[in-house]
Amino acid sequence: MRIGISTSVIQQGRTGIAQYLFALLRGFARTESGHSFTLFVLERDLPLFDFVRPAMRLVPVEEQYRPPVRNIFWHQFHLPRLVREWELDVLHVPSYRRMLFPRPCRLVATIHDLAPFHVAGKYDWKRMLYGRWVARVLAARQDHVIAISGNTANDVRRFFRVRPERTTVIHNGLEHDRFNPGSREKAREWASHTHQLSKPFFLYVARLEHPGKNHVRVIAAFERFREATGLDWQLVFGGSDWHGAEAIHERARASSCAGDIRFLGFVPDGELPDLYRAAGAFVYPSLYEGFGMPPTEAMACGCPVICSTRGSLGEVVGEAAALVDPEREESIAEQMIAVAVDERVREQLRRAGLEQAQQFNWNTTASRTLEVYERVMSGYGAQRVPAATALAKTPMPAASGK
Repeated sequence: MRIGISTSVIQQGRTGIAQYLFALLRGFARTESGHSFTLFVLERDLPLFDFVRPAMRLVPVEEQYRPPVRNIFWHQFHLPRLVREWELDVLHVPSYRRMLFPRPCRLVATIHDLAPFHVAGKYDWKRMLYGRWVARVLAARQDHVIAISGNTANDVRRFFRVRPERTTVIHNGLEHDRFNPGSREKAREWASHTHQLSKPFFLYVARLEHPGKNHVRVIAAFERFREATGLDWQLVFGGSDWHGAEAIHERARASSCAGDIRFLGFVPDGELPDLYRAAGAFVYPSLYEGFGMPPTEAMACGCPVICSTRGSLGEVVGEAAALVDPEREESIAEQMIAVAVDERVREQLRRAGLEQAQQFNWNTTASRTLEVYERVMSGYGAQRVPAATALAKTPMPAASGK
């Protein structure tokens, strides 16, 4: 089977979709499926895909098509022609933002979340309009939709009216050779040397997006934590500036704890495991997530996790995290205090998190994604409901230990 994959929504490797795509491709490369892969890659992104050469063909896309509107135009008018030229059987677009309307071959899309339907003001009005209305029309044109969680699958059926038999739930995975407990002592030495993080710290890894990622409330909760405990901890944000980032920076500058709030910017993949290991606790009170990879990565590295249950997060972290109401600063602060002051709580969360993280594996994700391609080619997806869709109605089993 000749499989094409569009890669142009990875934002130069600095998004969750980028990490999804890179891990999926590594999973494909480890299989002996006999299929061929053609990747359509923006010119400046080509070095990011050196890890799949020469096993996969890379087709350069001119940089003039990087801006969102031009990129949408390229997908709708240029990509179909390229698909025909390369005689592809299946095209996979790993984001609802670039799904095709033309149907030059069988079409598969991954939908990570439908946050525009849940978080007011998450994007500017143009992107909100596209996410709510245009994407709904495009979803109807896909042969099959992969949802990365049961929660997202339910949203796809509810908001986009995609029939259950055309939806499969495939959870994101984890690269356990990278994300594992390792040495906390060495990680703390590295964090002190590399980022001057010599104090215990709460870590939040997510793009700086306001209001969706909820950074402003985290800052307020940190202030409550410091006032209540007097503990000399820091609050560390890892992630690139995104929509609304200026509001986060402004709130941090105005904070009574401004001297202990750190912004690391984008954290390279190679640094993430040690950053998780070095942290005293990981905080993830997002207002909505289609999956939420950072909490599972932190759990796999033995870092206690404080997390909301919005969107799919409850499905993903189960009972292995200290759960919060993300719209209540005091709820976030209470769990910060509990985790920071009690080693028994931290150890309990570490054990439960390690067990929960074992449920996720990119090899499984890649294998099940290939099965979707094969079903689409065989016409299976149009005939009956795949067993995997039952996951959309069944909560993920939670780890014990909390």
